Formats: sequence, C-alpha cells, structure tokens
Amino acid sequence: MSKLSAVIIDDEISNLKGLEQKLEKLFPEIQVVNTFQKPEDAITALKIEQPDIVFLDIEMPRINGFDLLAQLVSIHFQVIFVTAYSDYAIEAFKQNAVDYILKPIDDEDLKLAINKAITLVNGKKEVTNNDKLVSLLTSVLSNNKKIIVPTSKGLSFIPQEDVLHLEGYEGYTKIHVNNAATIMSSYNLGRFEKLLGHNFFKCHKSHIVNLERVRHFENEGYLLLENEQRVPISKTNKKAFLDLFK
Repeated sequence: MSKLSAVIIDDEISNLKGLEQKLEKLFPEIQVVNTFQKPEDAITALKIEQPDIVFLDIEMPRINGFDLLAQLVSIHFQVIFVTAYSDYAIEAFKQNAVDYILKPIDDEDLKLAINKAITLVNGKKEVTNNDKLVSLLTSVLSNNKKIIVPTSKGLSFIPQEDVLHLEGYEGYTKIHVNNAATIMSSYNLGRFEKLLGHNFFKCHKSHIVNLERVRHFENEGYLLLENEQRVPISKTNKKAFLDLFK
C-alpha cells in the first residue's frame, strides 16, 4: 500500500506529538510530512504543496482553523478537524458530516475519521465531502467576502469582487472572473445565489451578474459588463434592475 501524506496543525506541541505518535502506531501507511504550531506557517506551506490529509485544530492564536482554510486558494486535501471543546460547533459538524475528533483523542474515533479520509483520498467513493465542507465554511464564515467553489480538483476561494458573472449551464455553473478565466463548478446556479452578497443580481434564470461590473443597460434586453460581455436580462427582471438605480 502506498503511503499517504499528512500534515498536523495545532498550536500545542504536546497535541502535535501525541497525534503523530498515534498515527505512527495505528496507521503506518500515513506519513506525517510536516507539523505546524503557527497557522501562518501552515498557510504558506499549504499554498505551495498540499498533503492527502490535514489534521486541523480549531482554536488557535491569531487564526482559527476555519479562517486558515478560507485563506487558501484551493483545497485538495481531506480535512479532519480537531477540537477540545465539545460544544464548539459540534452540531454543525454532525449535520454536515465533516470529520472531526474531540480532544483528548480516542483511538476509535481517530480510526473512524482516518478510514473515511483514506477512502475519499483513494477514490473508492464518487461522492466527496466537498459539499459538506463548503456548507460548514459558509455557515461559520458568514462575513467572508469570498465564494467557495467546489471544482473537480478541490475547493477554490474566489473574492466576490473578482467575479463578473455567473452562468448556469446544464446543471453546472460557469464563473467568469476579471482575469478572463472561467471556473466550472458542479454546483448549480441556485446554490451560488444563496452564497452571494447584495452586489449580485439575478438578471435571468441562467445568469447572475456583479452589479459593480455592469457598465451599460441595452434596451433590447442585455447588460454589458466591463469586459464587453453581453448578458441577457429577462423582461420580468428589467424593472427590478432599473429600480435599483432610482
């Protein structure tokens, strides 16, 4: 069996060493490639190279576990949250079926969480926990100004101000950003509509535009964006759009 790589992030050195020893004993196929006490150092490292599994503490100085994830451009690893607080968002974890371990770490809980992560890493199931992680991050980071986008490679975090236009396409969503790139997500347009801020307007059943990026309204039924893209606006939405500028 090929080894899987893991990173442990926890501000307490005793927790780092304790979990590392448990992994060495219970899961010799998992190689801990790095440990971090400072979340800032972990963010820098994870932007460059990502392991298969990350064990992530929630309560840390300066940056908590949720904020750490939000600062990454993308997530290509399985996250197992670690917390010492039994009342800290545990219900949210359970409802979203995100893996978590309660400190002090019980061997059986650790085995269950890791086996699930290994299954996902090895691709033995088609369904990943990305949707559940997105739901959790969105609920906890409600003031975050980024869109969390599940893609075929993991999760991308896109500043909302960089998004020009979202386009529904055969159950998927094309996200057009200001550097002329297009990101395809498995989420439908309706899912994104719930995640967007007040600067976004659904002008058509298949289109949502960033109002800050609209440069012209065409009477024949189109909005012209700053990148010269023309987006259709339905007759039923014309009045609501124009009323925004009264």
